[in-house]
Amino acid sequence: MQLEQPSRASTWNGTVPNAVDTRVLGLVVVTAALAASINLPYGGLPTAAVAFALLSAGGVSLHLLGERKLRRITDGLVERWVAAGGRVDDVTRSSSGTRTEWRVHTPDGEVVIGGVALLPIARLSVEWRGIGDTMAASEAESDLDRLAAGLYREIFEFGANR
Repeated sequence: MQLEQPSRASTWNGTVPNAVDTRVLGLVVVTAALAASINLPYGGLPTAAVAFALLSAGGVSLHLLGERKLRRITDGLVERWVAAGGRVDDVTRSSSGTRTEWRVHTPDGEVVIGGVALLPIARLSVEWRGIGDTMAASEAESDLDRLAAGLYREIFEFGANR
């Protein structure tokens, strides 16, 4: 008698959702307003308005670029896991505090990938079963193959045996 092996096929559809975070955008706007208000006594309202517009536009751009980088890393990790035989059911967006996060749903539990989505200080964190690791997003992106392989062993090979 032979037992039927469960299918290792992934049901993931290949899209990581956008995660533009309104709380981070709010923080950028408030910080830009505070910084621009310093110009009121020296340059008046027109100078403060120009400073606010420039600082807000710059901050929003940096957030969008940081979110794009984190989403690209998340997508790369999930694609490599699926290609290696890992089963990913879905990828959903979530957030906590000022972190932008994606939850990768696997049969063995959720993997939370996210971080601070503001480009100069963009950090990636990966958490699985309460254990997490954090690194610079640029470092993670440059060494994505090694990172994906290490996390695959930890989540799909060792995690399936627990």
